Amino acid sequence: MVVKNNDIVMNLETVLMDLQNAVISQLKITFKFRTLLNRLLNTLRNIDSNFYGRLTKVVNRPENETKMFIFYVEYGKQVVMECSRIKCWNVYKKFVHANNLIRLDNELLWFFQIDVSTSASMRSLIEIYALGEKMDQVLSLVQKRAGGFSGSSSVPGVPDVVIGLDFHLQEVKRALLRDDNQVLTVSAPGGCGKTTLAKMLCHDNEIKGIFGEKIYFVTVSRTTSLKTIVQKLFAYHLNVQQREFQTDEEAKNQLEIMLRQVGSKILLVLDDVWSESESLIQDLKFPIPGYKILVTSRFLLSRIGLIYKLGLLNDEDAKTLFCRLAFPYNGKFINVPDDLVSKMVKCCKGFPLALTVIGASLRGQSMLKWRSTLKKWSEGQSIFDSSSRLLLSLQSSVDELEYMPIARDCFLDLGSFPEDEKIAASALVDMWVELYNLDEEGMFTIEYLLELSSRNLLSLVPTRKDASELEGYCNEHYVTQHDLLRELAIHLSSRDPIAQRKRLLIEIHGNDIPTWWIEQTQQPIAIRLLSITTDESFSSSWYDLEAPRVEALILNLRSQKYALPHFIRGMNQLKVLNISSCGIYPSELQELPLISYLPNLRRMRFEHVSLSPSIQSMFQLKNLHKLSFIMCEIGNALESVNVDSLPMLPNLVDLEIDRCYNLKEVPAGLCSLDHLEKLSITNCHELDALPKGLGSLSNLEILKLHSCTRLARLPSSIGSLHNLALLDISDCLSISSLPDQIGELNGLRVLKMSGCHGLEELPDSVTRLSSLQDVICDEETSYLWSYYETDLCDLKINVVEEDRFASFMKIVAT
Repeated sequence: MVVKNNDIVMNLETVLMDLQNAVISQLKITFKFRTLLNRLLNTLRNIDSNFYGRLTKVVNRPENETKMFIFYVEYGKQVVMECSRIKCWNVYKKFVHANNLIRLDNELLWFFQIDVSTSASMRSLIEIYALGEKMDQVLSLVQKRAGGFSGSSSVPGVPDVVIGLDFHLQEVKRALLRDDNQVLTVSAPGGCGKTTLAKMLCHDNEIKGIFGEKIYFVTVSRTTSLKTIVQKLFAYHLNVQQREFQTDEEAKNQLEIMLRQVGSKILLVLDDVWSESESLIQDLKFPIPGYKILVTSRFLLSRIGLIYKLGLLNDEDAKTLFCRLAFPYNGKFINVPDDLVSKMVKCCKGFPLALTVIGASLRGQSMLKWRSTLKKWSEGQSIFDSSSRLLLSLQSSVDELEYMPIARDCFLDLGSFPEDEKIAASALVDMWVELYNLDEEGMFTIEYLLELSSRNLLSLVPTRKDASELEGYCNEHYVTQHDLLRELAIHLSSRDPIAQRKRLLIEIHGNDIPTWWIEQTQQPIAIRLLSITTDESFSSSWYDLEAPRVEALILNLRSQKYALPHFIRGMNQLKVLNISSCGIYPSELQELPLISYLPNLRRMRFEHVSLSPSIQSMFQLKNLHKLSFIMCEIGNALESVNVDSLPMLPNLVDLEIDRCYNLKEVPAGLCSLDHLEKLSITNCHELDALPKGLGSLSNLEILKLHSCTRLARLPSSIGSLHNLALLDISDCLSISSLPDQIGELNGLRVLKMSGCHGLEELPDSVTRLSSLQDVICDEETSYLWSYYETDLCDLKINVVEEDRFASFMKIVAT
């Protein structure tokens, strides 16, 4: 039965008008979701402008389908009306609610078959806002224990949707468990699902029944040494901390001893092994009963054991996977001919990653876009003849950013960071704000992160669910990227001659400096972004490099001692400096005074490095706006800060100290930073006191102290921070009381204090917190605040469950 009933038509028109009125009313009373509401309103007005003309496109629909659509629109009205009731601080609910709004708009576009080119950007945001719904699934990857991880608890989780690997799982399991075989390599080009198959194996009930908790999963990057692998096994799996080996032979011997103590039936998974590391696997083979090694590699490692060649998806599975991405609501075609879908799937040659990325890129696109894309891939050559062809085919997903040049540049910049390492989103924001003249608060930068994530060009991993707008959501996320996409970024960045590139990405193995660098004349290069990655054996022997226009310098290091390159003295335009160690232990930085020669430096980040008192010289940088110390060995490096040598960092507005485990005291000299607006000292478990002069930071707006578990009290001078809008003392377990002066914080709007289990009472002065809007706490603490609700009429007490993401990060830090 088709839609010919006038009553149904009238009902359809009525519910659409009601929905439009609801959107208009919400736009008048709330600023939340304004972009999505405006897009929804434009869609509704597009429908309303020629309702009966558009109705001709749907008159042949079954009557029950139209009735279901009317019901869905009525439900959509409820979703719209809830916009004003979603709390700003609740990132989880905002993600879920925004996803519902986007789905509603896409359902309208689909039902009326509207060809709106701008819907692509809205469509591309779906996965990001669905991130909130998947947070608990991510949590299943983390099983906590005191002091680290044990056994299979650190095995990554399996993706939500896995298609076409069940048969391969049974085959790999059968080959691995053969009595005459100790090592099995799953080999295939990048993007074929090797890592996913390995994860499935680790979570298989039969495998867990055999190996129990003795399943150890290690990702092996291109430059990983035997010592690094053994150190990871000791630190993350075998409950043995702070083991350092002088030689590979010593590491090998100690691992064999430890594995024999663990007993029989052990499964070691080595993920993404490169051909250069084949010899390492030989060193990890020990004559232990029931000890098995599973290797995934894009290479054929024929000398170490059996090889299982992971085949591509068959036509049926490939089409199923592709349609799940291209048509997410029901996996069926919407206005796209079946033969066109089949041809597109055929071009992907069964590569899961290609099917995923390309399917997502075509979602909601016009027929012209589908046909032009197919034409590009069908001009004589298959795009998946080899892994390099796959890289070229994936370039189409980047080419779609043609009209978003900054987003494209942001994607290419991701190649500047090490393989298989998480990237702090805040580090990317710091760099992009300066390189592309974005807003100081980073909101536009966040949009680029979301855009790239929605196109499957990166993945965003949240660490806390209670991040607020005042803090900036991106500061609580990490970015990960598939190896293949990272290689794509590097490939696209390296096509032009070095003298013409915007960014230069250099990898140094040992002391093997690239020939072009050694032979470089005094002719300077004009790059804006320079990334230098070195391995454990690099001796800091630098050649001169003339790059006076560099604005961002990223140094990725692994060696125990690392001297900063002397040529940075000539980088007068440098705005961003990011120094990060990817080794097991912090790298000791040398030649720190060189930083003082960078007059235009605005943002500086140290991660997992060991600092010395010579860092004092950098405190004279006049233009530095943000300074970050992440997982650093600070020790007494800051004790030498001289208050008398003013002005000390006269323009610093943001100071971040996170997971610096040996920070016991914050130097009083830092209280002289007159322009400081954001101070974050978090996950510093040895810190037991703050300087008494904290209140002299008169411009401070955000103070974050969460997870400083030994911090016993806040200084009484805190009452002088009249501009403070957010205070976070979550998981400060040792705080038993708040100072009476807390009531003098007349600008305080958000107070986060969940997990303050030692807090026994609140001072009566909290009744004077006239601007306080949100207290975010656990149920126990909420009872303390309930006595003051009548005195604080605007107060909302938000009870949250334990933040398991934050707990995880705290465990990792310890």
